[in-house]
Amino acid sequence: MRPIILDNVTKDMDIYYTESFGPSVSLLTFSTEAEAIEIANDTEYGLAAAVFTENLATGLRIAKQIESGAVHINHMTVHDEPRLPHGGSKSSGFGRFGGNWGLDEFMTGKTITFSN
Repeated sequence: MRPIILDNVTKDMDIYYTESFGPSVSLLTFSTEAEAIEIANDTEYGLAAAVFTENLATGLRIAKQIESGAVHINHMTVHDEPRLPHGGSKSSGFGRFGGNWGLDEFMTGKTITFSN
């Protein structure tokens, strides 16, 4: 399949809630930081997310509010670190694996990374 960019995606479209697993990206617009966080959390999934910003404090503030097992600041989610715990929230997995974190199965954690 050829990669595709879907622009102007809205809540009334199937792709808004569907995990495509294809070479695709859905573009949604927002006006405020709160609206962006609401859109990011408006899913039954929560494996990984990414926040792109020029301000680390802003990135950390947003990352802490995203309901996801990992949030990467200024880089894509495909670069997960194998030494860090990996696992999702909501319908994206059961607990964490990797390193000693498998023992912390009964806790809820979040990984936040940052790149300049």
